[in-house]
Amino acid sequence: MYTLAFGMFMTDFLKVPAPILFGSLLLFFLEKPLRYSDFTYYKEMLVFTLAVFLYYIVGMGDYIAFFAIFVTILTCSLYFNYFVGLSKKRFNLSVFIMFILLMGSMLIMVLDHPFPSIIDPLRSRMLDEQVKQSPAGLATTQFTFGYQIAAFTVFAFVAACTFRQYLLVKIIVFCVCITSIYLGMNRSAFISFGGAVVLFLLIYYRFKAVLLIAATVILGFAVYTYVLKGNLDEKNNIMSKNQAKEANEFNRVDLAAENLKILADYPFGIIFYGKSWEEVTYRNQTFTFGLTSHNAYLMFITYLGPILGLGILIIIYYKIAQSFWQTMKNIRLKQNALYVALLFSFIAVSLNALSHNGWLMSVDGPTIFLYFAILQYQKIDAHQIEDEPIKDIAVVY
Repeated sequence: MYTLAFGMFMTDFLKVPAPILFGSLLLFFLEKPLRYSDFTYYKEMLVFTLAVFLYYIVGMGDYIAFFAIFVTILTCSLYFNYFVGLSKKRFNLSVFIMFILLMGSMLIMVLDHPFPSIIDPLRSRMLDEQVKQSPAGLATTQFTFGYQIAAFTVFAFVAACTFRQYLLVKIIVFCVCITSIYLGMNRSAFISFGGAVVLFLLIYYRFKAVLLIAATVILGFAVYTYVLKGNLDEKNNIMSKNQAKEANEFNRVDLAAENLKILADYPFGIIFYGKSWEEVTYRNQTFTFGLTSHNAYLMFITYLGPILGLGILIIIYYKIAQSFWQTMKNIRLKQNALYVALLFSFIAVSLNALSHNGWLMSVDGPTIFLYFAILQYQKIDAHQIEDEPIKDIAVVY
């Protein structure tokens, strides 16, 4: 869980990939796998392997990144298939541990504001890597930390609603989320949180959602005006970052427009023209030193082309989208409470990838954990439904 949450792969102290080392220890605690003997994620692994190979090796020539990402995704799939297996208890415990770790990262970020001289060395020690940006949580950069913020805040808020907590608990959770976003200095995480939460409220509360959204905006404004604004660091927060000159130095819309021009010049994908990113961007003013569009999906499609790129994306996200559509019909059922929180947390990190290069296939933040957790929940739920008629027959007999 620690490896997946904070992107650790190989440390200076121990030259063994962390996913392999710690994942192999779980072989002593195997649970019944899905279908009892089969590895059921072979189709997903085939698609992931193809996508990562084309993107990182054929497109970028980055063999190290390919190996690290492939090993991490494979180990995560093995973890859910063989260690979590059909155990609902292990599944719930895995989700609990993941978000406790993310909550710990939020706490470290908050403490990094008043005590950087103490917290930054601690961050470096816990990650076994040099910290590049502060303040942040257990991540070397604020951009990577943004995936943790998006996943944690949306999960916490949605879970407070779906588990039908008291109003006071929901308000406290909301304040914790807003504080994490405000001090986390990640604008894309704020947009992802807003987008995912608004969508959830509209589906869950329907007509009441308009009033709830208005109340949330008013509450957020009040918290910022009377609690955060005058009592916290005036420089290291999302508002001051948004006003800074360097924050708008590279406008995301302009970067995306430049990327679309490149896609128009190479409509089948630059890998089919034998071109590298540097070769296709050298004449663009915005990309004079190789800056990307900071949109993971657009970058992927630019490398692989609309047909192959979109085709792979549809295959990867199809089961998630299908499950989302089916679950939203019964969103208020209490047995779906945890699953709904996972779905919207995954939506948040997916929205966050619209403004960054990191995403599902670069294993940034808890993204890959959420992906397989959602698929695993589907399989466990389907297995329980299949067992119910057998139990009923036994009772009648």
